[in-house]
Amino acid sequence: MARLPSRSARLLPLRGVLTAMVLGLALLAALPRMAAADTGGTEITATDITGREVHLPAPARRIVLGEGRHLTVLGLIQPDPVSLVVGWRLDKPLEPATLAAYRAKFPAIDAIAPVGAGNRSLSVESIIALEPDLVLLSLMDAEDPKMQPALAQLASAGISVAFVDFFSHPLENAMPSLRLLGKLTGAADRAEAFAQFYEGHLETIQSRLAAANPPKPRVFLHVHAVADGCCATVGTGVFQDFIAAAGGYNIGKDSVPGALGNVSLEHVIAADPDFYLATGGEHLAARGGLVLGPGIAEATAGETFAKLIAAPGFSSLRAVETGHAAGFWHLFNDSPVHIALIEYMAKAFHPDLFADLDPAATLAEIQTRFAPVSVPGSWWVTAAKADAAP
Repeated sequence: MARLPSRSARLLPLRGVLTAMVLGLALLAALPRMAAADTGGTEITATDITGREVHLPAPARRIVLGEGRHLTVLGLIQPDPVSLVVGWRLDKPLEPATLAAYRAKFPAIDAIAPVGAGNRSLSVESIIALEPDLVLLSLMDAEDPKMQPALAQLASAGISVAFVDFFSHPLENAMPSLRLLGKLTGAADRAEAFAQFYEGHLETIQSRLAAANPPKPRVFLHVHAVADGCCATVGTGVFQDFIAAAGGYNIGKDSVPGALGNVSLEHVIAADPDFYLATGGEHLAARGGLVLGPGIAEATAGETFAKLIAAPGFSSLRAVETGHAAGFWHLFNDSPVHIALIEYMAKAFHPDLFADLDPAATLAEIQTRFAPVSVPGSWWVTAAKADAAP
């Protein structure tokens, strides 16, 4: 008769199964930590521009942008920002020339999914389907009552949201927002490098203005500049902050209570500003306005500016007659590259005090030292250049 195996021998297979189960459970428990290690390490806690705490298990690798143009801001601190973005809202997209430059270097940009477009709409369902680890929204989203249901849905889905601001209060919030992006994406050192570059350039302007205390020229800013239906201008925030930082006085804030409003051409003529500044972009080509920015030739910028300041009413402005008229790219208003515009304004307002500033060199250094792509274009135009344009 066959002899039965001993009790200990019979338990060996069971012990093997239990050991395998324990090892398997341990491996499953370790997976989140392994994933965190693969993407850069430990949990991240940061405070966004609204004072909210943002928690991530690891640096964000699947980001949804509430504003498409903020891809270029992310590009100031990430060598391949496209690889981190899975979705974007298209009501503020990249301009065609900028999009083409990014597409040439990062073809995967065409795989970024739209998650809303127009009137600050946001498709929460589309965002959830993308399984992001971070949604970046603007301060305007945080303050918009229409956005609150979407924000509540994202919170219920367990999706982290961080608010940044490069637009509403740029001097106050741009660098904290960039440092926040650096921390949330594992690029704190690169964000700090840009912040020190930015703050050093701004400090040069602020310290000289404080020491010299020159008279502030009165400035009228004509935004989205077209000759017909004049004139849209700014009261608070955004370009007002740039003018003040450059040592000028924005007369728009005397008549426009909010960020944007309209005044008549007669009002501008009566105000008799020392400087007339206009903003423009490719979006104004169909309206016969000031056209400049990425991919726009200097000749086109000069021609459209010359046409603008030659229009009835504009041509009689003292600022135009004395050569104190200039135009610049409107979308300096939503990116830290606005430091070059502040330099441009400071040099225009106080040429003797800032003769050594070179805003074109500042912009070129940003493109070559920080940005992953270089986009040619025309960024500003003066009355002198406009007069010389063919």
